[in-house]
Order: sequence, then structure tokens, then C-alpha cells
Amino acid sequence: MWKLKIILPVLAALAIFILTQVYIVRQVWKQKDEVFSLKYRSESREAIHEMATFDPYNGFKKAYFIIDDISRLYLQKKKALLNPVDSVIFAQNLRESYTKILSEDQILSEYLSKYFDKLGLENKIKPLIYVNYIDLIDIQDNIRVYKAPLRELNNQQSGKSILVYTFNSEGNNYKIAFDYYIDIANKERTILRELSLTLILGILSFGIICAIFIATLRNYLEEKRLSNLKTDFINNMTHELKTPLSTITVAGKTLKHESVIGNREKIKETADMIGKQSLHLNEFINLILEISMWERTQFQVDRKETGVEDLLKDIAGNFRNGCGEDCKFTEHYDLKGARAEIDDLYFTTMITNLLNNAVKYSRNTAEIHLEAFSDENGINIKVADKGIGISRSEQKNIFDKFYRVSTGNIHESKGLGLGLYYVRKIAEAHGGSVRVSSRKGKGSVFIVSIPKTT
Repeated sequence: MWKLKIILPVLAALAIFILTQVYIVRQVWKQKDEVFSLKYRSESREAIHEMATFDPYNGFKKAYFIIDDISRLYLQKKKALLNPVDSVIFAQNLRESYTKILSEDQILSEYLSKYFDKLGLENKIKPLIYVNYIDLIDIQDNIRVYKAPLRELNNQQSGKSILVYTFNSEGNNYKIAFDYYIDIANKERTILRELSLTLILGILSFGIICAIFIATLRNYLEEKRLSNLKTDFINNMTHELKTPLSTITVAGKTLKHESVIGNREKIKETADMIGKQSLHLNEFINLILEISMWERTQFQVDRKETGVEDLLKDIAGNFRNGCGEDCKFTEHYDLKGARAEIDDLYFTTMITNLLNNAVKYSRNTAEIHLEAFSDENGINIKVADKGIGISRSEQKNIFDKFYRVSTGNIHESKGLGLGLYYVRKIAEAHGGSVRVSSRKGKGSVFIVSIPKTT
């Protein structure tokens, strides 16, 4: 739920940003399109004025001659029409015929293409002719045969084509007005190229905002994770401290009872209990202080060349004695006399922590296997169990300080989430590493690898 409260407003802000960018790009595109059209219209009219100095027909001389010639025939056909429907069809046919002639029998488009080429502009153009009206002329009168509807004129002006000029021509047998448009090849590509900087800046801005959002969210999630770990640590530390303190408090009150004061055996038993709990409390506090020291200074170990197999057998023997009936413990060594530079105390602590964790996170009777072997890369020590296992999502965090695997009630197994952190630190201090392979409900395998000397 808390993630949604964070993510939804951010997504809404991103959506607004994207819509704003789209609106800006559309407006810039519209502006660029207008500038593009204005530029070509202006240059086209300059070309037409230049052409008019040597061709008063603006390249339509042949077309006008053909239209004037066939207009006599069309006039005769028009006069013979009696049905209004036939008149409409006649007008459409006349418009199509004149449009085709004006499009095909003209040299203006070729002239404009060469003119644009000299200016370094796109010279691939397609001419479009839109007839506004056509009059057929006889001796007595002008007959308006065709007039473009207002809607059609508006559609022409709002299209993608560029209106260059409106021409008017009058011959012996006709009178016509038409708009000359041009379509520029690769118009969109040209505008897009001019818009590239705006688009790149927009994409970069979006990318930067997304990166900032992701970084901020990751930092927030990390801070929240650390805060949760800190809270769990404090709760567990309180639990670990209260247990021996409560025992010592009860034992202290017990020593005040009249029935105990005269009972030397009872006093000795109570004193032993206080001593054990005090020792446990002292070890616990020393562990916390030691972890704190690691954070302030580089972790130091006193390494000496040691026979690894003998040391592991000592650790295994002590563990077996302490484990008793609670576990089935097996071991196997294939070290071939390998030796390594080891701090005996810290190395023992590291392996013991792994063995204790195997017991702690096993159901019923723990089944634990300790194995060590040597290869060309160094010495590998494997601690395997058939316990509750660790999910893949949690495996990447288990060596972090204070992290504890979620197993329902976090107090089911005592601890501060420092054991595996301690293991990783010690392994790294020996120039090695630790890794885990585990499946939920199938058990875990921890492998410590350290360099060897021989």
C-alpha cells in the first residue's frame, strides 16, 4: 500500500510531463510546418515573377491553348443539355478534363524544381491543380459552368499541400481561375530533422527525470529497508539483553530468600546461573562492540600458516559435543595436507557460526554435513543442511548486517542478523569469499573459499 502511495503520484507527474512534452512538440511541429510552407510559397512566387519576365503565361501557354480550343466544343454540348442532372455531370467532367490539361501540359513545375535546386532546397515536387470556377464564353454571354463549393475550397486550403499561386486566365472561349499547389517530397523528414534537437532534449529530459525518480525510489526503499533492519535489530537486541538480565534479576531475588541463605548448594547453583548469564551478556556486548569497531576501522586478523584439516576436525569435534542428540552430523575432508594463512580464533568463529545456523534453521533433528576439499583455486569449506532453506529473493541480502531471513515470527530463532555478516567479513579478511546455494524447504549449502599456501 505504501508503495502505491509513492508510485501513483510520481506516475501521475510523469504522465503530465509526457503530455506536456507531446503538446510542446506538436506546437513546435505546427510552427515548423507553417515556416516550411511559407518559405516554399515565398520562393515559388519569386520564381513565378522571374518566369513572367520571359513567359507571360507562367508555363501554362500550351494548356491555355488546348483549353481555349476545346472550350468551343464544350460550349456546344452545354447548350444542348436540358436535364439539370446532366448539367451537374457535365460540369464535373469539364473540371476533371481541364484539371488534367493544366497538370500535364505545363512547364511551371519543372521550372520550380530547377529553381529550388539552385537554392539548395528539396526539388522533388508534385503539382496539384484545384479549379475554382470555369466560364464558357460565347458572343452573347459568359456561362458559369462550374464553381467549386466553399467546403471544397476550405479543404484545399487546410491540406498538407502548399498553395503557391491563384492563376486567372481568359481566352476567346473560356475563363478560368485555379489554385496551383505543390507537394514537397520528404517534407515530414525535413521538418523532423529540424525538430531533432527539440526531440532529443525532450527525450533527455524524460530520461533524466526517470533516472532521478528511479534513484530516489531506490534510495527511499533502501532507507526503508535499513530502517526496518534497524528496528528489527533493536527489538532482537532488547530480547537478547532482557533474557539474561531477567535471569540475573530473578537469581538475585532468590539469594535473598531465607530458605536459600542457609543452603550452600542452592547458593552455588544460583551463583553459577548468574555467572553463565553474565558471561553470555558479556559475550553479546563484546560482539556488538566488535561489529562497531569493524565499521570504524579496517578489520584486522592475525593470520598464521595452519593445517586446515586439523583445525576443522577440532571445530567439528567441539560442535559435535555441543550438538548432542539435536543433530546428525557428518564430515568429509579431501584437503591433501593443504595449508593456509588463518587466524585460528576468527576462522573457528566463522565455521561455528555456519554450523550453528544449520542447527538453528532446521526442523526437528538437524542433518548437517561438513565437507572440505582443495583444488587449484584454493580451499573450499562446505556446510550443508536440510533445513528450511532460503528463498532466491532473500539470498542476495543474507550477508548484510542485521538482515534476518523472514521465517514468520522473527523471534522464533534468536539472533541479531549478525552471524552471516560476521562470516562474510572474516572470509574477506582471509582473502576469500562466501556464497550460498539454497531452495526454500530443501535446505542450504554455504561454501567458504580461501586461498591456500601449499
